[in-house]
Order: sequence, then C-alpha cells, then structure tokens
Amino acid sequence: MLRRIVLIGATGFFGQRLARRLATIKGVELTLTSRSEERAKALTQKLEGGARCTPFAFDRDDPSSMARLRLLSPWLVIDASGPFQSANFNLARAAIGLGAHWIDLADARDYLLNFGTALDAVARARGVAVRAGASSTPALSMAVVEDLTAGWQRVDSIDIAIMPGGGGDVGEAVIRAILSYTGAPITAFEEGRQREIAGWGSLRRTRIERLGTRYLSPVETADAVLMQRRFNVRSRVSFSAGLQSRIEQFGLFVLAQLRQRGVIAKIESLAPLLAKARRITRFFSTDRGGMTVTCAGVDASGRQTKARWLLIAEKGAGPDVPVLPVVALTRLLLLGGETAGAEITALPLAAIEAEMLPPSLTISRTIQHAGPDCLIASACGSASYSLLPSAVRAFHDQDAPPVWTGKADIDAATSLAGCVVRAFAGFPASARGADVTVTVDRCGGEEIWQRNFDGSRFASRLRYEGGNVVSERFGPFDILLRLSAENGEVRMPVAGWRIGPIKLPLFLAPTSDTREFAGDDGRFHFDVRIGLPLSGLLAHYRGWLEPQREDVVAPNLNATSVRA
Repeated sequence: MLRRIVLIGATGFFGQRLARRLATIKGVELTLTSRSEERAKALTQKLEGGARCTPFAFDRDDPSSMARLRLLSPWLVIDASGPFQSANFNLARAAIGLGAHWIDLADARDYLLNFGTALDAVARARGVAVRAGASSTPALSMAVVEDLTAGWQRVDSIDIAIMPGGGGDVGEAVIRAILSYTGAPITAFEEGRQREIAGWGSLRRTRIERLGTRYLSPVETADAVLMQRRFNVRSRVSFSAGLQSRIEQFGLFVLAQLRQRGVIAKIESLAPLLAKARRITRFFSTDRGGMTVTCAGVDASGRQTKARWLLIAEKGAGPDVPVLPVVALTRLLLLGGETAGAEITALPLAAIEAEMLPPSLTISRTIQHAGPDCLIASACGSASYSLLPSAVRAFHDQDAPPVWTGKADIDAATSLAGCVVRAFAGFPASARGADVTVTVDRCGGEEIWQRNFDGSRFASRLRYEGGNVVSERFGPFDILLRLSAENGEVRMPVAGWRIGPIKLPLFLAPTSDTREFAGDDGRFHFDVRIGLPLSGLLAHYRGWLEPQREDVVAPNLNATSVRA
C-alpha cells in the first residue's frame, strides 16, 4: 500500500529539490502543492513522467485549502514553504488533527524554541511523530556535533559556518527571510553566556580549502540555545554565513548597520529588488559552496582537542543539502523508527550523510590534539611550570576552564598618540572595579585570548615559537615575549616584534611589564603594563580572575527539548 506524502511548497526553491528526492523513494505517493495549480502540474510532469505524483492547489492562509487537505488523507505532511520567521503552528496542528506525521524545514529561532511546547501533547495524543528543523540547522548541525564530540568530557566551543556557492538561483522568500533579521538582535552564546548581537552585523575573515577566502557574519538560528543546553557548552556557540559574492556579503553588513542606526526600518521590502540584483552578481560566482562544523574541548582521554567536519558541495548540489535531513527522516518514518510526540529533529549523522552522493558532495574530518604541555609550560619549562601556584596553573593548564571572570582596575593612555593606538587595539578606557571576562580557546600550541573589560573587547592569538619565546598577535603585529617562571610568578617581557616575516627595530617595539601570580585571596591575579617607546603608558590593567560559575554558564533556558 502506498503512503501519501503531501509536500507543501513543492514548487519553491527547496521544495523542488525535495520533491525530486522524495519521488525516488519506494512505497510513497507524492502530492505536490503550490498556490498555482499550473505550477504544481508542471512539476508533477517533470518527476518520472508524473508517476505516483499528483498536483494540488494549496494556500496555507486559505481556510478552504485547509479543509480540502482532509480529502487527501495524508500519511505525512512536509512543510518546505517558509519563511518560518513569521510562521505559526496552525498548519502543523491541522496535519496532526488528520492523524498525519509532520516534518518541516524550519530554521527560525522562535518557531523552533516554542515548537515542542505548542505541539507535543496533541501529537502524543494522536500517536504521530511531529518534527521541526529537518534542515542544515538544527538537524544537520546537531548531528555533526553529536558525532564529533561523542564521548568527550567537555565541549568548550562550537563554531558552524555555511558558505553557499553564489552561482545558483535563490528564491525571493529566502532573501526575505534573511532580511527579516539583518541588523536586528539575534541570540548568541559567547563568553560563556547568552547575549544579543546584530544579525549580519559583523565580519570575520576565514579561509577554507577549496573555497578560498570568505567573510563570515552571524545569522539567526536556534543553535545558540539548543546546542548550549544539549552539549553543556562552556564558552561559545556561533553560527555564521559566508556568501561567495563580496558585494552581497558586504551589502548585508551595510544594511545591518543602517537598520541598527534607524536609517532603514523595514528592509524586508528590499527583497524583490535584491532578488533581481542577484541575477547580476550570480554571474560572477561559482556553484561551489560548503559547510564547516568545528568543535573544541576535552576528549575522552582528557586531551584538549579540536575536531572539524567539512562538507564541500559542487556542481550545483549545495541547495540540496538543507533537504537531506527530511529525506533521511522520511525513510526512518517508513521503517517505523520514530516515536510519537513533537520535538526538534534528531538524526544520526550517518543517516544524513548516506543521502550525500559523491562527487558533488564530499565530506572530510580532521582531529587535532594538543601536546602534553600547555603553551606556558612549553615556554617556561615543565619543571619550572610545575612549581607555580595552583591558581596560576589552573588558568593555563590544557584542561583549564575556557571562561574566567573577575574585576580589574585600568589606567589608560592620555597622550594623543597613546589614545589613537589604544583605540585601534581596542584597549579599555580607565576604570576602577571593571567587570572582566577572559575567554581562552586552546589547541595545538595556540591560544586565542578574548578579553572583555566592561564591554570593551580585544583579542590576541598566542603561539609557541620555541625556546622560551611566545608570539602574541595583535592585528598584523606579532609581539615576541620571553617567558619565565620564577618565585611563583610568570613574567613576559617583550623580546622583539615583526609584521609577518619582517623583523622590526626593537627600540621601537612596545614594552610590556606583565606578571601573573596567585594573590593572598588564592585567586589568579594579573598585572599588565603596556607602554610605547615615544609616548609612554598605553594601558595598565591589573586584577583577578576565577572560573565562571556553573549557574552563569547554564541558565534555566525556556527551550524545547532535544533528544539525547
């Protein structure tokens, strides 16, 4: 007996790709819906000559369409219409009322976080499986993280980036969904806590093999909430997008700035114009895209570890990736492998990867383990490092907590030259008792320190150079520090500086009088004085840090459940 699947939005950007995949599954009969019956008929004729496929005119906002849905007696309803940023649960409730299973491709944060609460009880009562988010996020991203971190003692950070090819067509509905949160507050999990940032409101440069250089901007997903709670992430969950077209990427960044400043209020109205503009920008792009998921933390053996999953999509296969979790979940439903209830889609990664057909979709994994000694121990020597106070070693050890908080007093430059350099570097202004958060990403002899002094943030990258020398990169400059561990303190005077491979005169180098030590209170203390050879003091900050409290990292989140 054939089981009827009703695909809502079958003629849309993702709906057509999903329809082609579902049409190859044995034992199902597809009903393809569109607001235009003619478009639904045209798609039906393309799919295996229309065998086992029937067209159906459907408008989710029309009560008569909802009433006619009952006549189809669906076994499964799949919603690929979107955008879900403004969607409600009425259509899902109607499907449940018909005794049908439900799958959607939603990636909108509020929709996903309220999905289980709104629908779980009625789904269980009807005995049907109701699943949301069967797309690149959160179904695929969650499956990858589950696979990469299996057995880990601790997950410190999760960084996800989607980098689509720019040569393919993109529907107006997709552009409208992107614009809906461009420049608007979105939830991020950074520095061990949730905070709001602007969608598409920042740029970060990265380089990925086979994809080249991309600029990444934060996008709205539910991952910051769902993954932090599911994997008890200690430091960061980030989800970014990097468009191949620089014009499109930087254009969204500019629109985000304009919206934040109140210059443009409703940028969604620009969707038709931007859809037309893509007809030009796409000709300067290719169809190669990808997705990366990078996790860092402490593995089952207690080693600091970084694991990365990379998907490369070619030959126009990139837009197929968001529909693959739906196909995998449909197969499981046909086998009776899903239980009744409403929840976020949770699938084994292997089930989704089985739908990825080479050579257009290829996957690779890399795992990087840190060495036996932390960066500071390598530079100071293991014997000297072992004699340091426990509070100092607790901050630097390979398995040290990634987020530390405390208080600091700050003296900032007052000279014109010092103020200019301080502003360029992001050093904080003068303050007393400022709140401090320091986040440390560790792996493979490198550490990235993100410092936050009452909202003033600046970061540096530390790398072990050999001997007792560590380089600390600020922007294009590498400052070489000669470390020593004596009398219970770590000291870090400047031994040189450079831009890339070019060494710069030492007499022009910034100076550093840096001490790390254990205070009388037993905490980790720091005293950092940075100067300039011609203008004197640049910044002097001193204070204390302790590991961030558990109740701050994992607040009581009002989020729908995710199966373990």
